[in-house]
Amino acid sequence: MRTVALTFLILASTALGAGAANAEGRTILIMDGSGSMWGQINGKPKLEIARESLRAVLKSTPPDLELGLMAYGHRQKGSCDDIELVIPPAKNTAAQINIAADQMKFLGKTPLSAAVKKAADDLKYAEEKATVVLITDGVETCSADPCALGKELEQTGADFTVHVVGFGLTADEGKHVACLAENTGGKFIQASDAAQLEAALKAAVAETRAKAPEPAPTPEPAKVEPSTKSGEGSEIEIE
Repeated sequence: MRTVALTFLILASTALGAGAANAEGRTILIMDGSGSMWGQINGKPKLEIARESLRAVLKSTPPDLELGLMAYGHRQKGSCDDIELVIPPAKNTAAQINIAADQMKFLGKTPLSAAVKKAADDLKYAEEKATVVLITDGVETCSADPCALGKELEQTGADFTVHVVGFGLTADEGKHVACLAENTGGKFIQASDAAQLEAALKAAVAETRAKAPEPAPTPEPAKVEPSTKSGEGSEIEIE
């Protein structure tokens, strides 16, 4: 497990530390607020681990990254419509996201597909570059197909990507949500404990930082060959 976590950290450090990194588009973090987040890992509720990991990651989030927070299953039990954009994407939202995550309740179902679609719409994904980072400890429980949604968003988006952080999922459960990331060109990262979750979140957020395009090469100065006509000037260099 230490090796996996170290790999994630190296990926995150490389992406965040790149000198040419530039914030492009906007990003929404989707937090799983379902009742299963009360499940424990090493004697600690997954919801507490998720909050602590998110807090640690947001400390190093570039302030110019336009970041928002969405949650599902956090207000009602048994509802597939319990989805809320808690913090709209904007710059310098880390403190607000931390406060909102700390106040979340964990009650309901897992309408992750509908949440991703709502986040995409809120980001105007069909018109602008946009990214969603989904944190989930379970699979879809609201009769939707994450794989089909991923294909739809890829086909209709201008430049849309979903990264999925699976927290405490089994290998089989991971397959059901990995396709949502893969079908949009994103990454699926599995995390089994606190260290891996923090590293996975860092890696996912780092993936939202696109490298700025390399400057176009400076064209060679054009030259005009000497004229063969008598009386005309010699070679002229056009700047």
